[in-house]
Amino acid sequence: MSRIGKLPVPLTDKVEFSIGADNIVTIKGEKGTGHVRIHPDITVETKDSEIIVSRPSDSKEHKSLHGLYRSLINNMVEGVISGYKKQLEIIGVGYRATYTNGVLELNLGYSHPIYFVPPDGIDIEVDTKSRKNPILSISGINKELVGQVAAKIRSLRKPEPYKGKGIRYLDERIRRKAGKSAAK
Repeated sequence: MSRIGKLPVPLTDKVEFSIGADNIVTIKGEKGTGHVRIHPDITVETKDSEIIVSRPSDSKEHKSLHGLYRSLINNMVEGVISGYKKQLEIIGVGYRATYTNGVLELNLGYSHPIYFVPPDGIDIEVDTKSRKNPILSISGINKELVGQVAAKIRSLRKPEPYKGKGIRYLDERIRRKAGKSAAK
């Protein structure tokens, strides 16, 4: 069996689990509601406050789907209980970020500001007081969407290796390069 797929997904008292028409799994929790459509060959059931995902055969396709859907359901359960959060740090002279009226405004050294409207289900906070550099906190219940939004914002000005300017994840390390040496 799939090592990931055979693990049961634990449910707490705060989480409601249901399977609707067209194999749509719905998970409700205190932070929100998540949905995922399950492949028709994969079966999902609940036993003793645990979600069990099973497959009909040991074919390669069924094995990969087994682990995939177990991981997606587990990520939804974790998302509706505690949520997901990614933090980005903006490093550079004159680089600024403000979040007002649902629009993120970024000044990243270009001739114009960049405006970013986050999708539904994503919350963005800008912290400029606790550190020298602005910190963007991106949070939500959908792990995939939080990561995708963080990657999109980071791609607006990737960190460069010479001075380290740009947008980076808070725990990311950038390999620095030496600049040109002066000619003698």
